Amino acid sequence: MQVVKSFIQKINKGLIITAAAVIITTTASSQVKLTPDTLDCHVVSFSAGLLSPLMGSNTGGLSGGNMSDLYTGPYLDFGLEWDYKFASNWMLAFDADIWFGSNSDNLRWRELRIPNTFTTGGYAIGWGGYDGVVTAYNRGLAARPGVAKIITVIPKNPNSGILLKLSGGWFMQKTVYTQDFDRAPVPQLTGNYAKLYDHLRNGVILTESIGFIFMSNYSTYANFKVTFDVSQCWSWSSRPYQIDKLMGLNGKDNNRYFDLLYGFKLTWMFPFTGKTAYDYYYY
Repeated sequence: MQVVKSFIQKINKGLIITAAAVIITTTASSQVKLTPDTLDCHVVSFSAGLLSPLMGSNTGGLSGGNMSDLYTGPYLDFGLEWDYKFASNWMLAFDADIWFGSNSDNLRWRELRIPNTFTTGGYAIGWGGYDGVVTAYNRGLAARPGVAKIITVIPKNPNSGILLKLSGGWFMQKTVYTQDFDRAPVPQLTGNYAKLYDHLRNGVILTESIGFIFMSNYSTYANFKVTFDVSQCWSWSSRPYQIDKLMGLNGKDNNRYFDLLYGFKLTWMFPFTGKTAYDYYYY
């Protein structure tokens, strides 16, 4: 009986050791990554950057009429973006952004453009001949669908790499006048009268982007991209009447304008996905 009991104990000990070895082996093998994986998901993003105007032209040969002539740069740029990323690393995109003068008062040569309103000291002539204070700056809006491609450079993270993007759509730009109403009001730039001097234009924008995109294998919040953007802008006046003495305008502006914008943008991305960029296989 003692021999049988000892034999059974040895068998039980062997089974425990075997079971432990199987569990350890299974756990280890479950952590082996066999193939890379790319995500197929929606992405919502928030961006911020700087834009600067570069050269420009117009059909009438007017001086002082393009963005680089009208406003000093750079401009602050903020945007929202939606993307759908395919497993092939192609992306469909739609972005909308707003930009405005970084120094908040960047209209050039206002005393020459509106000489009956602004004095050489930069003040505006208000009611009763008193000095008024008017801030004049640019505001731009754009909405663009587009397509992008991620070129993987690190095999262990196939969702990250060099980003190439092409997008195009609609944009508008104008001069915004805001008054300090603790000072004398300026009637020439109040209400609808300001539309005579706001250079409101609509048009088409085409944007090319190159940069780097990083999508974390593990975190929803550590995803970003950095891009250098160049935009070509074709626009025309949306007002029936415009006044700008520097440009020689006193009526309908029938010119067509071409402008270039360039700048850097940082984008924080939020992928809507419940899986990491790696699949683990058990065997």
